[in-house]
Amino acid sequence: MKSIQGNLQSLATGKIGRLLWDYSVPAVVGMLVMSLYNVIDRIFIGQGVGPEAIAGLAITFPVMNISAALGVLIGAGASARVSIMLGAQNRRGAEMVLGNSFVLILINATIYLTLFAIFLDDILILFGASPTSLPYAHDFMSFIMPGMLVMNIGFTLNNIMRASGYPVRAMTSMFLGAGCNLVLAPLFIFGFQWGIKGAAIATDIAMTIFAARVVWHFYQKNTTLRFTPGCYRLRWHIILGIIGIGAAPSLVNLASCFINVIINTRLYEHGGDSAVAAAGIFVTVTSLLTMVVVGICQGMQPIIGYNYGAGLLGRLRRTYMLAVLWSTGITSLGAIVGLSCPSVIARAFTVDANLIAVTDNALSLSMIMFWVVGFQIVSTTFFQSIGKVWKSIFLSLTRQVIFLIPLLLLLPDKFGLDGVWLSFPVSDTLATLVTLSMILWQLHTITRDISANQLKPA
Repeated sequence: MKSIQGNLQSLATGKIGRLLWDYSVPAVVGMLVMSLYNVIDRIFIGQGVGPEAIAGLAITFPVMNISAALGVLIGAGASARVSIMLGAQNRRGAEMVLGNSFVLILINATIYLTLFAIFLDDILILFGASPTSLPYAHDFMSFIMPGMLVMNIGFTLNNIMRASGYPVRAMTSMFLGAGCNLVLAPLFIFGFQWGIKGAAIATDIAMTIFAARVVWHFYQKNTTLRFTPGCYRLRWHIILGIIGIGAAPSLVNLASCFINVIINTRLYEHGGDSAVAAAGIFVTVTSLLTMVVVGICQGMQPIIGYNYGAGLLGRLRRTYMLAVLWSTGITSLGAIVGLSCPSVIARAFTVDANLIAVTDNALSLSMIMFWVVGFQIVSTTFFQSIGKVWKSIFLSLTRQVIFLIPLLLLLPDKFGLDGVWLSFPVSDTLATLVTLSMILWQLHTITRDISANQLKPA
């Protein structure tokens, strides 16, 4: 117990740079490893099945995002609540959040998986599947759905594991799952000749192993938090606390679902299945980069949450500024690579000359302002971590809903397919201006509170 308390106390006393490094590196590595699920599947499917399969896989993104959104609704909210409660020395409250979040995952997954199973083809057609891509999308979703439940369990409890003082263990758990997928995916796709369904089955098995490892952690006697009698009993104030904080990142994922419907529709109108497949490559590449930023945010979140709960707002502010610096560096590097060698990236996913050309143009236009995305994601997570739910929700919606939807409806009519790709940098620019104004005001408020000695600075 002494070492556990020392782990938590370091959040309030350790050097900010070292803390953020210690918590972010395992999270970043873990997120990159988990991103390999998508990258591995898309590379093997693109090289082994063909461009039509990549287009089919792109159609499944919105459906997968619905699952992710419902998981994030619980996972992000629960991990933030756990950090704040541990900062306030309320360990029993944190264990109640752990148990309630587990039950909520099971309830949510039962509901959405039932609906997916009944209306699968209708949902895929709604999200832009063409007669060519629908069979591939259907095959993948039919076999990936069983893994969605364990995926939600694994990610949610892994976030709580990290928030409760075990960043390295959270990382190694993700390594375990991704390593299994790396071995199984090529075996099932090429060795057993299962095609796109082989990628789904490999992911299901890998996610099950990952989730089992994470659940086992919370039954060990020497951990900060454990599943204990009574923690599974649902309580409204705990549920509302979890959902209130998790609503912002969940809305981001839900917004992505509906944005993908518009994107896929506009792409198919102006460029056919090749444009949809190019979007699948674009999303895979940018997601890999944003996962690094998300990892930094996951490392930032327990530090900010704990210090906010303890009233150490000076440390909170410095943690945020450092996370912004690191994240902007990552997205800037990604933008440089995406703009300077888009064809090289495209060839990693396909040998089809037409798809390479379309992807080259897509990356060259859509990533012009990608360097600002790190700042946006960190700022949204910052508001989420300190319980400013509505501000976090609003910032989540600016980039993907408030600005992007009108741009997707207007620009393609004027610029054709290029208008779809240009919608992304224009939306990023407008959202950044809004984010900057809100974060400057919030940091000014924090500085004022410290100066007035309302709460103790670091």
